[in-house]
Amino acid sequence: MDKAKQSKLLVALSLLLPSSVVHADWSVNMRQGVTDISRQVYDLHMLIFWVCVVIGVVVFSVMIYSMLVHRKSLGAVPADFHDNTKIEILWTIVPVIILVAMAIPATTTLTAMYDAGNSEIDIEVRGLQWKWQYTYLNDDPTKEVKFISSLLTPQEEITNEIRKREHYLLDVDNELVIPINTRVRFLVTSGDTLHAWWVPDFAIKRDAIPGFVHEAWTVVDTPGTYRGQCAELCGKEHGFMPVVVRAVERAEYDTWLASKQEEARQVYETVGKEWSQDELMAKGEEVYGRVCAACHQKNGQGLPPAFPSLVGQGLAVGPIADHLDIVLNGKAGTAMQSFKGQLNAAEIAAVVVYERNAWGNNMGDSIQPREVNNMMSTGQ
Repeated sequence: MDKAKQSKLLVALSLLLPSSVVHADWSVNMRQGVTDISRQVYDLHMLIFWVCVVIGVVVFSVMIYSMLVHRKSLGAVPADFHDNTKIEILWTIVPVIILVAMAIPATTTLTAMYDAGNSEIDIEVRGLQWKWQYTYLNDDPTKEVKFISSLLTPQEEITNEIRKREHYLLDVDNELVIPINTRVRFLVTSGDTLHAWWVPDFAIKRDAIPGFVHEAWTVVDTPGTYRGQCAELCGKEHGFMPVVVRAVERAEYDTWLASKQEEARQVYETVGKEWSQDELMAKGEEVYGRVCAACHQKNGQGLPPAFPSLVGQGLAVGPIADHLDIVLNGKAGTAMQSFKGQLNAAEIAAVVVYERNAWGNNMGDSIQPREVNNMMSTGQ
């Protein structure tokens, strides 16, 4: 056999062998997680599992024994009877006792899982196509922190143009940060279609439904980064909605929260300033790449007919008021969602200006963040 054929044979054989990379994290059991409730769920799972194993062993042992010992070839004669009240009572009572014995710990665990009261921190989790919006609720609106968490994996990695990193499709630009040893309540809802917020290490999976709020809670006792995903088929980018939660010491959390509140204050102040065209274009390019490129593509060509091209046609070269209106309010019956609850006035103004002046559109017009802010505050 020549070397070329030997090489092809080795490649073919290697494809049949199990990959140590692929199976590095392979496991047949559920994870225990990093919260008390997740460990309760794991213990309940193992309890029910072993109960089922014992039942299976007993039932199949009796069945196999009966088939071997009472078979016709050994001269066994089948019993001739119709009713046996004692056996009927027995096979009714025993399963009831087993079910009740399993129901008690199951009910206790479920009650604890759904008791979301007495929280120290409340966070609204809002599913949006196809990202998550987190709002740290505060009685003082000036201290309310709100941000969008979007997929960080670049398009080139998804299309196999560059090497995939360790946390492929599980990295985000803005992590949800919570303190350890603190009871945190999550208020899960949706701004468009059905989603589900799922963090396996917390034993949390809640449906995000428009018009409904579902509660969940956690107390994480181990610092670290914990990843999850949207667990409800929500559309084209369903697989690109990771959840990343970073649990930190309380002092680190307080520092992070203060910096986020300062960022929010600075954004509020910058909305009122006069932005140059270059500043709007630079900011708009960043916002477009983070929010719009998934549907309309980096080059603005879109994916017609669902996601129309923005190059030399449509709203991008029409009246700026119409362009701004659809970005603010979305378009019913299409995948174009409203962004006035997701982006601040400066981001909306900048992305509109960018779309109207990028890719050769060169409309030359502009709009200031303060004008957008006035429209948003008056409900236009």
